Amino acid sequence: MQFPESWLREFCNPPLSTAELAETLTMAGLEVEELKPVAPPFSHIVVGEIKEAVQHPNADRLRVCQVDVGQAELLTIVCGAPNARAGVKVPCALVGAELPPGEDGQPFLIKIGKLRGVESFGMLCSARELKLSEDHGGLLELATEAEVGQDIRAHLSLDDTLFTLKLTPNLAHCLSVYGVAREVSALTGAALTTPDFPTTSCAINELLPVKVSAPDLCGRFSGRIIRGVNPKAATPAWMVERLARCGQRSVTALVDISNYVMFELGRPSHIFDLDKIHGGLDVRWGKPGEQLKLLNGNTVTVDAQVGVIADAQQVESLAGIMGGHATAVSDDTRNIFVEAAFWWPKAIAGRSRRFNFSTDAGHRFERGVDPELTVEHIERITQLIVEICGTPDTVCGPVDDQQVAMPQSAKVALRVARAAKVLGMPLTQAQCVKALTGLGLPVTEGDGVIEVTAPSYRFDLQIEEDLIEEVVRMIGLHKLPQTPPQAPITAKIRPENQRSPFAVRRALAALGYQETINFSFVEARWEHELAGNPNPIKLLNPIASQMSVMRSSLLGSLLQVLKFNQDRKAQRVRVFELGRVFLRDASVPSSDTTVQGFNQPMRVAGVAMGAVDAPEWGCKERAVDFYDVKGDLETLFVPTRLTFEPAEHPAMHPGRCARVLCGGQAVGFVGELHPKWRQSYDLVQAPVMFEVDLDAVLSRQVPRFGTVPRFQAVERDIAVLVAESVTHDALMQAIWSASCGGVLRDAVLFDIYRPKTPVTASQQSVPTEKSMAIRLTLNAQDATLSEQQIETAVAAVIATLSEKLGARQRA
Repeated sequence: MQFPESWLREFCNPPLSTAELAETLTMAGLEVEELKPVAPPFSHIVVGEIKEAVQHPNADRLRVCQVDVGQAELLTIVCGAPNARAGVKVPCALVGAELPPGEDGQPFLIKIGKLRGVESFGMLCSARELKLSEDHGGLLELATEAEVGQDIRAHLSLDDTLFTLKLTPNLAHCLSVYGVAREVSALTGAALTTPDFPTTSCAINELLPVKVSAPDLCGRFSGRIIRGVNPKAATPAWMVERLARCGQRSVTALVDISNYVMFELGRPSHIFDLDKIHGGLDVRWGKPGEQLKLLNGNTVTVDAQVGVIADAQQVESLAGIMGGHATAVSDDTRNIFVEAAFWWPKAIAGRSRRFNFSTDAGHRFERGVDPELTVEHIERITQLIVEICGTPDTVCGPVDDQQVAMPQSAKVALRVARAAKVLGMPLTQAQCVKALTGLGLPVTEGDGVIEVTAPSYRFDLQIEEDLIEEVVRMIGLHKLPQTPPQAPITAKIRPENQRSPFAVRRALAALGYQETINFSFVEARWEHELAGNPNPIKLLNPIASQMSVMRSSLLGSLLQVLKFNQDRKAQRVRVFELGRVFLRDASVPSSDTTVQGFNQPMRVAGVAMGAVDAPEWGCKERAVDFYDVKGDLETLFVPTRLTFEPAEHPAMHPGRCARVLCGGQAVGFVGELHPKWRQSYDLVQAPVMFEVDLDAVLSRQVPRFGTVPRFQAVERDIAVLVAESVTHDALMQAIWSASCGGVLRDAVLFDIYRPKTPVTASQQSVPTEKSMAIRLTLNAQDATLSEQQIETAVAAVIATLSEKLGARQRA
């Protein structure tokens, strides 16, 4: 929430500087997010009146102006603004003035200059030149009653500060300038100026028929008919200025008045064009299929979960959120109906986000707006309408006030001993009573117990802890003692066979991957396409339409990162994420760390695209492939050995995808992106990706140290013919199962050969074979191997391959 300091001090003016006031609010829980001056520093700029403006003799677009700045003589100033004319009052920078810094960061100093042969003794300024707005269409025209020669900072109240508060949802009573002033009064003891609501005399007895059909939507509905208004009246400059400093642009006088009262008192309201209402109004829940064109131009379809205000023919407004286009006030409006209501917070909460927009009114109503002051606030709106838009024909009707379901004031008890225990500091009953009464809360004292009746504007006071929070806010959070813990702290030692998630991140970073952190909310399309999940977990209140479901795979998020980088001409991308996924699982019970029916395991996933290594003069560039990423995955699991088997995954190429097995258990997948998804995401190359369970990565074998062999190793190469279906994993398992007398140290596949065509026509019916060449490393701990031991070990490997895989040695 943003507002000017000067407006706040009209209600409560404590003897504090701007910085002290901001610190006081922040330490009371109303965090001051930003302090910003209304205008940058500048000097020697005054109100000037153009007495004469004639065409420059040597320039078509320049005028020579005679300007009165309150001095004995008029100043001659050359100006090129299109609205430089006699009789207008504008900011005038005198010789020696310093204007706000420009794009180069240097202040602009005004000197006597000569433009096309005519001397100029100053400069007439636009709002943009003074850094008051981006409007540079002409000079900043001031009010006709502005005092000539007055400093422009004083005239426009530019020595002011904009406060921006970052309020938590429980502080809805501070969503107005008066609400903040009420807190400042309680915190500092300064007097609070209570606004006056004079009753408007009624010249007519006309009432608009209103029916509240949904008491669970609207608890109180107040309204008044006003006839004979002038909708074309100009909004006063002081109101336009205050709205602008609250971040609200001026629209029309009637709309501005409604917005002004909302910022002033926290009461959103709506003004209908009375002549556009058919019959009366009905406050009810929407009906499925009903449509409404809103003031922002959007057309929405409502249902039974959305409150509306309807007339006899159609829906006219979204209850508590935004009015409709059909009954909006315009330049032709003459008669209006002013509405102020109490909407139940639960009936408004989340409704505007269903339609992908939010409003100031909805923001306030879903947190709670005082139901007791609807009539008084209508009187305030009426007072401003009569003052600004009134005509000799303006007449007001009585306020029609329907109280159908008013909220009951909550009574909350505070135990002083309990408050002292929760806060960890000594407290007296007198301190608690002083803090609560300072906030204007009705207090009833007992023996060690204080009972508070929550005011109508305090929807957040429901339980004892709420009152404890109010007490400590008034006493000062900075006064809480810093008490060290009494219990001894012992570091928990991680088992040797477990490593931390940080170690996994570090290992992947060492392999050239960069970590990304993404939302757990993803687009539903990703779940259908990349995770094969037709029933993802949907969010009841998504923060955006493209974040409507919980992810069951990390791959969609990583592909989005990949696409983002590719679109920015990144040639080589290697990214990973370590995060949580969300799966439906009826077997999961509810506990402190789990939610019934939902499994939330941690996974680690990575994606690589582009060259294997960064460009280098000494080697040829090669694109990353399946085996590169498979190798990275094996390195991540070292010293645990992984096995792989052909598999299918919705996101991966059907012929280039493998299931990852660790200790015989499936822990994830690795493979190349499916061609149709590569085309869908418009990727220049097919990325290779993996996704595995984090628990499997965290578990590892404890390294066992052994002595270095004293004797030289022996290498032997063998080549065997096997069926095309034999995999590398099956080959290695067969080799290591051979009885080699404990001398086999390593086995590496270094070549695969496939004949291009059959030798003879008769061989076309023979099953396809391939030749696999393996290098065996043999060594013994106690002595150098003899030729017989070597031959025996090699023969044992060949025999095992023949027995288990049907292999035969290639000549």
